[in-house]
Amino acid sequence: MDRNMMLTVDEYMAFRRLIDSERESEGATLVNNQETSSQGATKKRSTAYSRKYKKAFKSVSSRYKLKSGKWKKGGFKRAVKEAHKEAKK
Repeated sequence: MDRNMMLTVDEYMAFRRLIDSERESEGATLVNNQETSSQGATKKRSTAYSRKYKKAFKSVSSRYKLKSGKWKKGGFKRAVKEAHKEAKK
């Protein structure tokens, strides 16, 4: 390694202080941005189809699970398929 590329301890500490002070100022602006953005945040409303699918999946899932509560082999995929089929009715 070239000696010209190495930092002395004092240079290194000065560099660290510069980075830390920059992070602090960034953190202050991030907190301010989060405060203003969280005030106007609204939740997305679920669609009628997603509500039907959720209900159908809950009713179907027990058929594709083992007694221990784990999914049978290929069970999750089949449960999703059947729930979509029921939700479309």
